[in-house]
Formats: sequence, structure tokens, C-alpha cells
Amino acid sequence: MQKLACPDSVSRDELVVVPDNDSQPSTLNPQLSTLVSQLPTDRSHEIKQMRMHSQRAIINSGIDGRPSGSPDGIDLRQMIREGESEVVEFKTAKSALPQSLFETVCAMLNGSGGSILLGVADNGEVIGVSEDVADSLCKDFANLSNNPQKIEPSFLIHPHAIAFEGKVIIHAFIPPSSQVHRTGGRVYERSRDGDYEVRSSEQIKNIYLRKSGFYTESTLFPYLFEEHFVPDLVAKTREIIKIRSPKHPWNDLSLKEFYRVAGLYRTDISKGVEGFTQAALLLFGKEEIIQSALPHYKTDALLRRKDTERYDDRENIRCNLVLAYDLLMNFIAKHLPDKFYLEDSVRLSLRDTIFREIVVNLLIHREYSNATPATLIIYADRVETQNANRPHVHGNLRPGSFVPFPKNPVIAKFFAQMGRAEELGTGVAKVYKYMKAYSGSDAVTFFEGDLFRTALPLSSPSSHSDRVDDGAHDGAHDGAHDGAHDGAHDGARMARGWREDGATTQNSVLHYLKAQPLSRTEIVERLGIGKRSGSLLRTLSRLLDESLVELTLPDKPRSRLQKYRITPKGIRASNGG
Repeated sequence: MQKLACPDSVSRDELVVVPDNDSQPSTLNPQLSTLVSQLPTDRSHEIKQMRMHSQRAIINSGIDGRPSGSPDGIDLRQMIREGESEVVEFKTAKSALPQSLFETVCAMLNGSGGSILLGVADNGEVIGVSEDVADSLCKDFANLSNNPQKIEPSFLIHPHAIAFEGKVIIHAFIPPSSQVHRTGGRVYERSRDGDYEVRSSEQIKNIYLRKSGFYTESTLFPYLFEEHFVPDLVAKTREIIKIRSPKHPWNDLSLKEFYRVAGLYRTDISKGVEGFTQAALLLFGKEEIIQSALPHYKTDALLRRKDTERYDDRENIRCNLVLAYDLLMNFIAKHLPDKFYLEDSVRLSLRDTIFREIVVNLLIHREYSNATPATLIIYADRVETQNANRPHVHGNLRPGSFVPFPKNPVIAKFFAQMGRAEELGTGVAKVYKYMKAYSGSDAVTFFEGDLFRTALPLSSPSSHSDRVDDGAHDGAHDGAHDGAHDGAHDGARMARGWREDGATTQNSVLHYLKAQPLSRTEIVERLGIGKRSGSLLRTLSRLLDESLVELTLPDKPRSRLQKYRITPKGIRASNGG
């Protein structure tokens, strides 16, 4: 692939072609320069490119619905046959990542996105990468993409090693970003089949303006300050990220650097102002501050099993997205059963696995400039969700039938760092994979239009319990599967520990909370003790006092949806730290 230079006085259509310089190491800026963040635009030309790209996707009737050898539904053979373009780049990489790799990553993030194939020559010849280093190259690629000293602001990429025609190649999908990215202190864009450096401040300004009309999460609020965030929430989320990834590049950043690198604080050079963005407001803001800026913002969770005109139960959610995630997952746990399910001899919660993807999609891929409220409705035979959307394709989505396109890249990236979201585009495939085991049917609907709608089938209503008991759900059903899982594996040991001493009881509670937040009733079921045990109440009180656990709804201590969640301090204590 050729690298293009764009002098200040040369127009985009008069770009000068210069030779590749992959043999020269790229210079890293040792300091974090100003993070130039997300933006929204009328990017009709970019959307057109993405639609052209998505037309290359094909539907496969295989187990996971993806074409053979491709992790995300792209027809690699056809892509290679069509050659390089604005959205496709080939690079040779036999045993090391090419030096120009992140110039292309940067250019695609700043433009229409696209795909990078490592192990393919410019002419389309499949050379392959060394099989013994393929996995380490993928890991290095991902780690460098998440390093703000390599690409600023960082943007986590998920490359995949693929067996293709007897060789191994690496495919990486690069989504378009709402931010303006730099590598080596330089800004790059794509043109035809090349990357070019954007040198003039006017050209960089135009990138900002182009993006700012499309990604509303980057809207800047100059009068939004840290005091408008829920107290300690930023610190808690940073601690979660640190525990999940002790070597995460965000861990050693100052708070100010963290905000900038995460895309939550930016400078708008077109207006000469800086401040926190709408993404920061939505992730951390106090409820009253969010309502003052986005008065239409809310998410309605409804149960309509008996009263289908109004509701049997309702949770009106107007808090920030970090807290809204917990509220929605608690609502689902309260009203939907779980099933005992083993995957590779390990118990997997089908309910949490499926509906985590649904809840995350509802929160992070929503168009927040639209006043249409997001809804999650549980009926007797199905679950439906709906949220405002800026569509990039129209119609039903199935695994392998579309190229994923981020609606709020900064919010999505932040959820991924917390472990609440995974690689872009994997959610649809995961729901299809587990839905039949959960409900007996895989008649799932994902429909993308001006409103994004999902519909998931449920098993017979007779298998559900409508009992409301402190967040407990379907006692008989869950008792059976929890007994099978917890009783067989841990139940006897935990029950003995309960009778032994308070320290063992505390360790047992922390052990179960490490897996997921639990209500008091769910903790009782796992410990195998009496529901009214005063000893458990004292243990939970002590754990709260010592900040080893916390309430998921601290402002509503008597809520039926209340659960206990382990804190970072509790995780360290449980691990013997």
C-alpha cells in the first residue's frame, strides 16, 4: 500500500504519491497531546462507503452464522479479489507488525472505517503470517491500539487470526470513530487506496466539523464540571478497570489525562472552547444534571404479563448509564428465570449472558438527541426493546449479514473497558447462540431503522413465577438450578462454613458476589440457610460498613430491586489482598 502526503497547499484530489517507508520506525510522541474528541456530522459520503462495505457481507447458514474463516461475517475471498480501497487495506506482516499499521488505523478511524488484512500483499497475493507468531501479533495489535502513546485517543481494536487457503492471515475491523485520532503526533485520513497525513490546521478543523454533525455523544458542555458527577463514581469505575486489567494504560494516568484519553473531555478548536462531553454527562452525571441538559432522557422498564395495557411493574430510569445498567439487569433478574446450563463443564447464566447484550445495546447504541424514550418490556411470551437510532442499514440483522457500526464509540469503548461490553458486533451472534437453549426458540428479531427494535421469545408463561419477593425470581425454578449448581459444588462446604464462624460466612458471601450482584434472598439460597437469619444480616451490615460490598440502589435501600455488589476493596479482600 502507498502512503500519501498532503501538503498544506495541495488539494485532496491532487495528492502526491510517495513510497512506503515501512522500514523506518514510527516516532512516538512521549507526551499525551490534547485529546481531540468525538464529533457528529452529516457524513453522508462516509455512510455511503460503509454501506458499500456492508454489501460485501454474506449470510452463512453455519453454526454461528458467519462465513468460514471470518470472525465478523466479511467474505474475505471476495474482499481480496476486489482489492484495496478506501475501506480495505492489505499489509505484509510475516513475523512483525508493519511500521505503517497505525497510520492506516488512524486514517480509518478518522474516516469511514474499514478492514485491514495482515499477511496479504498489495497485489492481493496471500502471503500469510507465521503461524507461531499469529496470536502474539494479534495481542500486540490490540495492546498497542489501547495505548494512548501509540494512538491518541486510544481505540481498542480486536484483530483475529484466520486460517485462509492453507495460510494464516490477520483480519481487523476498524469502525469509524467519533473522535479525531493521531499517531506519532500526526493526523491521517484515507483517500482512495492510501493514507495521507493531514498537515494544516484548517484540514484538521474540517475533520472535527464533519464528525461533529453525526456523533452527538461528542457534544461539548463547557459548564459541565466534576461536581456534577455522582460522587466517587469515576473512581469506582477506574478501580473496576484496574482490577480487570492491572496493566491497562489508563491506570497510571492523572484524572485529567484519563478524561481526555477516554474521550470524555475535549477541545473544540473550531470554537476555541473545551470541556466535558455529552458522553461524560451520560456516563457519570447526576440525575438532575442530565435532566437539565437532556430533559427527554429516560429508559422505561415494564412488566406486562397480566396488565398488558398498563403494567404489572415498572422501573422509570433517568440516572446515568453506569447506574442504569445495574437497574436494568436487576429488573430482568427480578422478572425472568434463569436456567441451569453448563458450557465446557462450567455453569453459565443464560439469562445474564443474553440480556447483558440486550441492555448494553439499549444503552450504548442509542441516539440521545432523539426524544423517543428507550423501552424494555417483558411480556408473557417475549421481551421487546426499542431505542432511537441513526440507521446505517435498514432491515433485519443476523450474524454475518452486516458490518457493525458504532453509534456512540466513546460510550461503547468505556463499557468495554469495564467489562460490560465486548467486541463490536459480537452481541447479535451471542444472543442467537444461546437463545434457543434459554427459551426453546431462536426466533430473535433485530431490526434497524429510525427506531432500533429487538424481540426475544420466552418459554411458556406457566414456567415463570410472578411472585415479587425482594428481587427474588422464580423460586422453584431457580431453587432447582441453583441447588444443582451451588449445592453440588459449593453448597455443602458453604453450609458448613456458615455454621463455623463469621469470617467464613463473610468469605462465602464475597465468593458469590464476585460472580454477580445478588439480592439478600439469592444470597440466602446460595448459603443454604434460613431466610430470617440474624447472623447474615450482621454479616451484610459489617461488609457494608467496611466498604467490602455496596448496594446497587444506595438511594433506595428498601427497593424490591435492591442487590448487594462487591466493591474493588471486597475483591482484593476475597483474593487475599
